[in-house]
Amino acid sequence: MGDRRFRLDLSYDGSHFHGWAMQPGQRTVEGELATWLTRIAGTAQPVRLVVAGRTDAGVHARGQVAHADLPATMDAAELKRRLLRALPPDIVVRRLTVAPPGFDARFAAIWRRYVYRLWDLSSHPDPLLRGMVTTKSLDLDPELMTAAGSRLLGLRDFAPFCRRREGATTIRTLLQCEARRVADGCGTIELTVRADAFCHSMVRSLTGALVAVGSGTQSMDWLDEVAAGPTRAGSVTVMPARGLCLEQVAYAPDHELAQRARAAHARRTLPAGPETTTGPVDSDDCGCGFEG
Repeated sequence: MGDRRFRLDLSYDGSHFHGWAMQPGQRTVEGELATWLTRIAGTAQPVRLVVAGRTDAGVHARGQVAHADLPATMDAAELKRRLLRALPPDIVVRRLTVAPPGFDARFAAIWRRYVYRLWDLSSHPDPLLRGMVTTKSLDLDPELMTAAGSRLLGLRDFAPFCRRREGATTIRTLLQCEARRVADGCGTIELTVRADAFCHSMVRSLTGALVAVGSGTQSMDWLDEVAAGPTRAGSVTVMPARGLCLEQVAYAPDHELAQRARAAHARRTLPAGPETTTGPVDSDDCGCGFEG
């Protein structure tokens, strides 16, 4: 009967994983999933997973999405039950379904949403949550951070905030960049960053830049100068991985999935700049998302 495509909606605590991508001798999210999917499906070759966002070591996910092509005889409900029994407790398959035609976890996504969580001097840290939040010995102004983030919205080259990789574009469309202090009993500051795609370390670098402005350490003019630079800015701190979580991946309607996947391979062009190939770049990574 051949194979059919299955969609997996996942959550995981990234604290004890060496990122998403399978690596020899390292414990990874993909490695755990591929091992158990291969065993359960009984395939001769290892199951290959395609993911929306290849999170780096220590980065968490609440709304990760992946797909795998498995024997058509597999039942989605039974596969989910068996995975829940087999997987370690720091990975949970929240939903497992037969994917609609044209679905591609990586290329059919229209945006990814990350949240970076911070505690500052006005917060009341909960030691039970310390693995999910970064603590800064500073006073942070969420409104000032939001004002700074608004200056970066839109289509632009985010090279100053990315770790450049050979052949990968750093042109992205930033759709949202807002900070707020939530009423969670801890006074946690959540920085929400949403874009069509992310390049490597982009969210953690953006967070570092906005923390600098929000603490008064740097000015808005400094942020503008950094953002206008052609290459990665050494003055921007890359924040620790533990505060970062991939919260949601959004997809086109089912009838537009194939068209969206094709468009994600097209060329991405700045209004007054050279063309840059998006293709299969480092992306959720989180055109896709790649965040580490």
